[in-house]
Amino acid sequence: MDTLTELVAEDLSSVEALLSERAISSVATIPDMSAYLIGAGGKRLRPLITLAAAYAAGGKGSAPLHSLAAAVEYIHTATLLHDDVVDESDLRRGKKAAKMLWGNSASILVGDFLFARAFTLMVETRSLRILDILSNASCVIAEGEVKQLAAIGKADLPIEDYMDIVEAKTAALFEAAARAGALTVVAEGKESDGLAEYGRRLGRAFQLVDDALDYDGSTSVIGKSVGDDFREGKLTLPVLLAREHGDADARAFWDRAMDVSKQTEADLDIAIDYIRKADTVKATLDAARDEVAKAKAALEVLPSSEYVDALADIADFVVDRAY
Repeated sequence: MDTLTELVAEDLSSVEALLSERAISSVATIPDMSAYLIGAGGKRLRPLITLAAAYAAGGKGSAPLHSLAAAVEYIHTATLLHDDVVDESDLRRGKKAAKMLWGNSASILVGDFLFARAFTLMVETRSLRILDILSNASCVIAEGEVKQLAAIGKADLPIEDYMDIVEAKTAALFEAAARAGALTVVAEGKESDGLAEYGRRLGRAFQLVDDALDYDGSTSVIGKSVGDDFREGKLTLPVLLAREHGDADARAFWDRAMDVSKQTEADLDIAIDYIRKADTVKATLDAARDEVAKAKAALEVLPSSEYVDALADIADFVVDRAY
């Protein structure tokens, strides 16, 4: 992360300025809430990938690229605001979720504002293709969240359906960020396709690691409460594998406990015990490592450069952050 951040430091500074400037509104709640969440930090991973993709494709920093990277971060931030309402989360990036301070209605509406701002920034790229990529990704992300909502509590969810949700709600924006970044520099072709595949695989790995950390991480690492996914009845790979490989008692536990209306206070500890016995956190992280390997392989179509190397390092970081 540090290497890539240093390589695009000047560009990232311009993106940060845009994030602050475009959140200005005469309605005080909008800049206040935006500043609260954006100022909480985060790794700026998606805009970093957008910037690095342009450089890896042979380009350099520019105003349209900075607008694109800011748009990507706004889309991500808007989804976080909405997710915290849907998931009833109390923490985000290690701080109280915005909804805890401003309420659910304000969180949803400010999220809508940031989505709208993202589209005005996309227009500044003056590329209908980039607008098409990010607008389609926004639709896919929303579909993924609805799919996940529909799957809540379904302990027998097929792993293929779970991966479809991961692909939509997380990988889609990583893929769009990388492809669109490249297209600020080059026409569609092997470079943009390779970077898009890199982003897609990276996004899949990122979500797999997040899902593993929910059962084997700490609040300081994941920025939210450990066990949130379990308490919300979300089916993730550690759970699906534990149920799949468990005995009749384990399957009966998962079938009951993933129904939030039937959960007890003791169930999270029991769930973690089942997951540890089945070693499904390791299996999930192994799946993430496989995605990372495929992400790095996708970069091979690009000419060697320090930016390509930094993107490869970012892929490793996505898994390494679990330790």
